Amino acid sequence: MGPSVTATVRNAAKAVVLNDGRVLLQRAHWEGQDCYFLPGGGQEPGEALDTTVRREVLEETGLDVTPERLLWLREYIGANHGGAPQDHRVEAIFLCRAEGDPDKLGGHAEDDAQTGLEWVELAKVPALNLLPHGLRPLIAGLAHTESPTRYLGDIA
Repeated sequence: MGPSVTATVRNAAKAVVLNDGRVLLQRAHWEGQDCYFLPGGGQEPGEALDTTVRREVLEETGLDVTPERLLWLREYIGANHGGAPQDHRVEAIFLCRAEGDPDKLGGHAEDDAQTGLEWVELAKVPALNLLPHGLRPLIAGLAHTESPTRYLGDIA
């Protein structure tokens, strides 16, 4: 056995915001690559996950959203993907409806890595460097079918 590592599980909430066959994505430059992420972020102590997703999306995009339902629950366990052993995240990914004008974007507390925001056609999502890659076919599939809520497990 190696030295013990104190692991902490971080909860986060992410948003799949759909509008007119498009999904709202954050453009980012992260770990030397240009990529995309779903908007959202870390849960604060005492905060419900639906509140987290509303707050984070507003901070990062300027959009007020209403979480309609939980789409997916995803984990990331760093040790399984060449990451830090103490890195363990649990993400609740909500389907959200934008309130107000979806083209008026501009957050006030963007993540350091964020370089912009973009509405992307669902059909184009599989070809993007969207992280985690395991979400790409799921998001693109929302164009054709109602996705059941499901546990995705540990995906990178």
